[in-house]
Amino acid sequence: MRSVVAFFVGILFALGLGVSGMTRPDIVRGFLDVTGEWDWRLMGVMIGAIGVHMIAFRLITKRASPILDLKFQLPTKKDLDYRLIVGAMIFGIGWGWAGICPGPAIVSLASGNVVFVLFIISMLIGMKTFQLFDSKLKTK
Repeated sequence: MRSVVAFFVGILFALGLGVSGMTRPDIVRGFLDVTGEWDWRLMGVMIGAIGVHMIAFRLITKRASPILDLKFQLPTKKDLDYRLIVGAMIFGIGWGWAGICPGPAIVSLASGNVVFVLFIISMLIGMKTFQLFDSKLKTK
């Protein structure tokens, strides 16, 4: 049952990304260009997503447990470390430069556009590279 629900939620999310313009790098770059010709269209998407999350999170976490799991899977780590800060910086630079976020890139694979295929391959290579460097740092 969880897989069926996850599949349909994923489809709904993908449709939302497509309809909102999040799968279009030109719109994303325009939104991030606050000093140039700023494209405000994604502001509604951001405000809507934050609003829905705020309300839903409060309602859902009042329950004793989630509907499709035994317990809530909430993050417990509260501190900021170099991995989080550097990772966020790299993510932000990549998002701004390419105008592509990982979720919308996966959705955009359906378009057949080679740019999104190259983005996903590059992202996977970057993730693997991080894993290799991170494991070497932990062993020292």
